[in-house]
Amino acid sequence: MVSFLLRGLGQRLAAIVLLIWSLGPIYWALATSLMKPRDIATSPINLVPPTITFEHYRKLVGGLIGLPDETGIWHDFLRALVNSLVLAGGATILTTAIAALAAYAAVRMRFPGRDLVFYMIVATLAVPGYTVLIPLYRMMVSLHLVDTYTGIILIYISAYLPLAMWLMRSVYESLPLSIEEAAYLDGAGRIYTMVRIVMPLAAPGLIAAAILTFLGAWGQFSVPLVFAPTAATKPLTVLIPEFATKNYVDYGLINAAGILAMIPPALVVMFLNRFLLNGLMAGAGK
Repeated sequence: MVSFLLRGLGQRLAAIVLLIWSLGPIYWALATSLMKPRDIATSPINLVPPTITFEHYRKLVGGLIGLPDETGIWHDFLRALVNSLVLAGGATILTTAIAALAAYAAVRMRFPGRDLVFYMIVATLAVPGYTVLIPLYRMMVSLHLVDTYTGIILIYISAYLPLAMWLMRSVYESLPLSIEEAAYLDGAGRIYTMVRIVMPLAAPGLIAAAILTFLGAWGQFSVPLVFAPTAATKPLTVLIPEFATKNYVDYGLINAAGILAMIPPALVVMFLNRFLLNGLMAGAGK
């Protein structure tokens, strides 16, 4: 009985420590974003804002709702937010579509070198991204794709397609082949069967692949740092660190921007979490 109580107490303590470890930085960022600059630099530090202010959020989004803002920061923030949405959204749609078709071909179609091609693509997951930045940059310069949505999205696709293909292959392998064979016997073609029968059954896997790609692309820093040098394509991950200058670091503004940047991926995970779990577990019971 005593050991049972101690084990339960240990589990609760471990859960509390994990929650503090995970949510502590987010709380600290939120608290700092609501403090006045003079309250941020005090010693000892303030764990709770002595006086709540929305000054930093007004700088970031005030212009959107008609509030006077002489700094003009909201222009850059809005542009970076749009860039992040376009880059992450474009990469997600294209990566998921390509992975759905390529993985289906790797599972159901027969052609020479099928497994070799698949494993060569998946093996690129082991290649650290920074090791290919220089040759990739030279390639993008020669193709005039630096500082363009197309160029950055193509890089994101190459980065996240292997994981999406690996996931979708497991999902397709878990689906019974007899369903497709029954459709063929009824006269359905391969494309009709794939689109109308296989894809709906594989929807949890498709959504899981889309979520993982979106989260990865949204948080990318090194790729846009090199390939998005101007405001035309610069996303939030590159813009936010620029609020720290050589002589002054605006901690409140940085944390407020970080809190706003968390909202899109947090919404994706909150509303699609069920599909993410189902998709990741789809191939477990084959």
